[in-house]
Amino acid sequence: MDDHPEAPVRAATAADVPAVRAVTDAAYRPYIARIGVVPQPMEADHMADVEAGCVFVTEEPVAGLGIAGLVVVRAHPDHLLLDSIAVHPDAHGRGVGRRLLRFVEAHARTLGLPEIRLYTNALMWENQRIYPRYGYELVDRRVDGPYDRLHYRKPLNS
Repeated sequence: MDDHPEAPVRAATAADVPAVRAVTDAAYRPYIARIGVVPQPMEADHMADVEAGCVFVTEEPVAGLGIAGLVVVRAHPDHLLLDSIAVHPDAHGRGVGRRLLRFVEAHARTLGLPEIRLYTNALMWENQRIYPRYGYELVDRRVDGPYDRLHYRKPLNS
């Protein structure tokens, strides 16, 4: 067990936007060659997402990273969409992704939403191993423009 306390997840501010962009780019850039297109999170309007209250970040002070990971979530009437999760490669293996997924679940519960939904590119096969370990079930595969996406959901029991 780690001897340091886990960093909290907090709402991103306008001052965080350069770091949000940098972490997103670092996390998704390796996939460009594999999937043949720029991953959608890299083209997002990060400032607009922050201003809309959709971006939450966590730091990794032990690694000296500052912002080590983030999620972009969007509330819908019947679910919380996990639109993007990004962990800086230098923070891999430090529990940052797990911390963010726990936050998303707690956030959905706080909002009274019964499930979380997300999608990932079918060629991002690492995610196909990760999400089921956290209770997400594959429900669909759909092509959306240049993106071949696997759709997952996680029902939240009260």
